[in-house]
Amino acid sequence: MKLRSVSAILLATSSLALQAAQPLTPTDLSKPPGGVDRIELFLLMGQSNMKGRGEVPAEQTLNPRIVMMHLKNDQWYLAQHPLHLVGDPVTFEGAGNEGVGPGLAFAQTIAAQNPKVLVGLVPCAVGGTNLENWVKGGRWYENAVRRARLALGVKSSVPVVLKGALWLQGEADTAPESQATYMDRLTRMIADLRADLGVKDLPFIAATLGEFTDPAPKKNEAFNKALLTLPSVCPHTACVDARDLKGHIGDKGHYNADCAKTIGERMAAKYMELK
Repeated sequence: MKLRSVSAILLATSSLALQAAQPLTPTDLSKPPGGVDRIELFLLMGQSNMKGRGEVPAEQTLNPRIVMMHLKNDQWYLAQHPLHLVGDPVTFEGAGNEGVGPGLAFAQTIAAQNPKVLVGLVPCAVGGTNLENWVKGGRWYENAVRRARLALGVKSSVPVVLKGALWLQGEADTAPESQATYMDRLTRMIADLRADLGVKDLPFIAATLGEFTDPAPKKNEAFNKALLTLPSVCPHTACVDARDLKGHIGDKGHYNADCAKTIGERMAAKYMELK
């Protein structure tokens, strides 16, 4: 067995042990914390780097103004890593390889800037998925719309509003034939998402793919240059430039926890510029 494979197994085992030590904490959105005057929802969409593969910390501080919808049971909990947990919320039985992604750092930044807001994260990302899965009619697009509508329907003493979608995807679409039509398909997906959820100018924040080596693979380099044009071809969108971030989990493909956190903070800055 190669050393890298052994390291990956040890990391996964360690991460799951840490996760299991801190069960998810249920929360009741019908009675938000004092001072909260609205619940702002954000969709987390894309593939494995949005889902997160960074190592989960041993201890986490929970914020009662940041909540997450569990990916499997659609129930609400105080947000903690991994946001895309697929295992049991108490025992973590059935957990996969999900870890630290950009979503929680995004929410922490938004919550710090808006003390009257409760941030609701709706994780929807799935590793290995291409854009075809995320266009209207695709399995994961339809699931994201379903979960968004479910979140918007939560009964609460304060208004519940959908405020944005975060997008980190593209590794599965770097082949030349897919790249050629990617931007057209992405902008159509954004338009469909806005129409289906009834938010005409829903902010949509993307981020570039990792360029972990120097020089970067030409397919990623070309893909990122196109993706960075998103704001010029689709209104009320932004794209975080993460090409300078080189930290990965050992596979030169997935951001480590520090880089994922930085991307989340940069996404929050872009979102606040769009508001």
